[in-house]
Amino acid sequence: MNDKQRITELREQLDLHNYRYYVLDDPEIPDVEYDRLLRELESLEQKHPELVTPQSPTQRVGAAPLKGFAEVRHELPMLSLRNCFTEDELLAFDKRVRERLGHEDEIEYAAEPKLDGLAVSLLYVNGRLERAATRGDGQQGEDVTQNIRTIKSAPLVLRGTSYPDRLEVRGEVYMPKKSFEKFNDQARKAGGKILVNPRNAAAGSLRQLDPKLTAQRPLAIYFYSVGIVEGGELSTRHSEVLRQLSEWGLRVCPQSTTVLGTSGCIQYYTSILEARDSLGYEIDGVVYKVDRFDMQQELGFVSRAPRWAIAHKFPAQEELTRIIGVEFQVGRTGALTPAAKLEPVFVGGVTVSNATLHNMDEIQRKDIRIGDTVIVRRAGDVIPEVVKVLVDRRPADAQFIILPVRCPICDSAVVRVEGEAVARCSGGLACPAQRKEAIKHFASRRAMDIEGLGDKLVEQLVDCGLVNSADGLYRLSHEQLAGLERMGDKSAQNLLDGIEGSKKTTLARFIYALGIREVGEATAQVLSGYFGNLEALIESNEQALQQITDVGPIVARHIATFFLQPHNLEVIGSLRSAGIHWQDQQAMRAEQRTLEGSTFVLTGTLQGMTRDEAKQRLQALGAKVSSSVSARTTAVIAGENPGSKQDKAESLGVEILDENALLKLLNS
Repeated sequence: MNDKQRITELREQLDLHNYRYYVLDDPEIPDVEYDRLLRELESLEQKHPELVTPQSPTQRVGAAPLKGFAEVRHELPMLSLRNCFTEDELLAFDKRVRERLGHEDEIEYAAEPKLDGLAVSLLYVNGRLERAATRGDGQQGEDVTQNIRTIKSAPLVLRGTSYPDRLEVRGEVYMPKKSFEKFNDQARKAGGKILVNPRNAAAGSLRQLDPKLTAQRPLAIYFYSVGIVEGGELSTRHSEVLRQLSEWGLRVCPQSTTVLGTSGCIQYYTSILEARDSLGYEIDGVVYKVDRFDMQQELGFVSRAPRWAIAHKFPAQEELTRIIGVEFQVGRTGALTPAAKLEPVFVGGVTVSNATLHNMDEIQRKDIRIGDTVIVRRAGDVIPEVVKVLVDRRPADAQFIILPVRCPICDSAVVRVEGEAVARCSGGLACPAQRKEAIKHFASRRAMDIEGLGDKLVEQLVDCGLVNSADGLYRLSHEQLAGLERMGDKSAQNLLDGIEGSKKTTLARFIYALGIREVGEATAQVLSGYFGNLEALIESNEQALQQITDVGPIVARHIATFFLQPHNLEVIGSLRSAGIHWQDQQAMRAEQRTLEGSTFVLTGTLQGMTRDEAKQRLQALGAKVSSSVSARTTAVIAGENPGSKQDKAESLGVEILDENALLKLLNS
């Protein structure tokens, strides 16, 4: 036997032993013999480097470090599952399934533990691992092929010959409990980094840019479903497909089974919950899937989740601690979120010292006070929350939690609209917590339309301290811009030209650019036409604003409150001083709002004006311009090459006007 033949033989033997050890959990030889075979193969491959292949068992040690992960677009989206937490919710899910199928008998479900790890997709072409990716956002993930190759329970080559030519399998990468504990014990002795919990350990290990570091982490994988299948056929049932995957060397969770109806689901849930602590891996619930694929196809999907599957979550891990204070955090949209400062407590695998209180309604409903002893819950990656107050342990000096009347960041008034749970900072233009989003909106195409100023550049300008609010854009110098990363002289000048060009605008665009809550383009157009100039709008009050069609009490309050804030008025004054200008117009009289109460839809290409211009002229006469056709639409304006909107108008009997009819309407 020559070296080439021996290399082939050794690879086949090692693949078999990997399969028996990691998939069947039935090793045939002791570890020392496996190590001897692997060393022999390594020696032969060093002697014949031209014979080394990516599928060789020796290639699991990790490749060269990566500079970053490439993006992978999932050919079939990796959907998330809906959750249920109670038996009633499970019964409701089963009822929906049977009603949609028109199926009176009990449904057979495939049931399996819900592993608490990192979801991945592995693509095998002609039985060889070609690519691996994380789930990401479900549409695209990160290419982690080199790191997946280091996981010994992920086969580099499928077994047998009956697998499809192109097979995508989905699975969960995790760190076994014992491996996690052993790794941390060794790290403590060596003074190394301690991993917080198995789930974070798995996710962090798989996303190492250096595959050699991933290879040092004791990761494993279970496969639970398939994605793309080309050039072959699978069984008609999910449970049978899992059996096929196992035959091809793909490791399947041994606790997977089939159950009948909701009684079987509940019995399975109970048994897995009882066995949870004895399992070798972390789980946070179980998953039920309609077993028959023809039923799955008939049920289909809703939003980003399948109708034929649901995750039955275990009760979240909880602990007792005490609230020692409350801080109000301001989000990018101005929403104030109360956060409890806790006496640190270890729960859900991490030390928790903060918990969300959601909003003031929740605080009042749960009667939460500073000084209270509370039950805090943490489930997976969900932000810890205060579940319940132990009122019998409340100290005499417990303090009520009070919503601040001024923003803790910018000192603008805090507004809470009646009927809404969320309170918000009204200093949208000047509040540091909101500045990035406010500036992005201000510069956007439908607002001030500053050419060359994208979202990433806005973030860079704010992070560098060059711009703190929208008016700061107009004080930027060529020297400041040219000094930014990836910004040369020409790019800097182009942006300055774009900023200068934005100074000539319309009142409607300027109002919209201010980012007043609930004031979109249509409302900004109405306000512009009604008041004619900015000063009149600023001086108006809630009562006056409510006289305008489509401006109700909530929107009126948002507008009035916005213009009462000194910070906002300072920024507006600075913007106008910088040279932003528009042509004021006479305030629209009632008799000029000839199209008030009408709703139009634009479709196709107009010759005499753009659709945006047509929209503005219609809105200037008091009309609404909608993006969709309904029975309440007054008319559809159809230019050349109209789309499906004209077809829908015809089916609903809605009037269709051509461009000439539009001009007559506008001129009349």
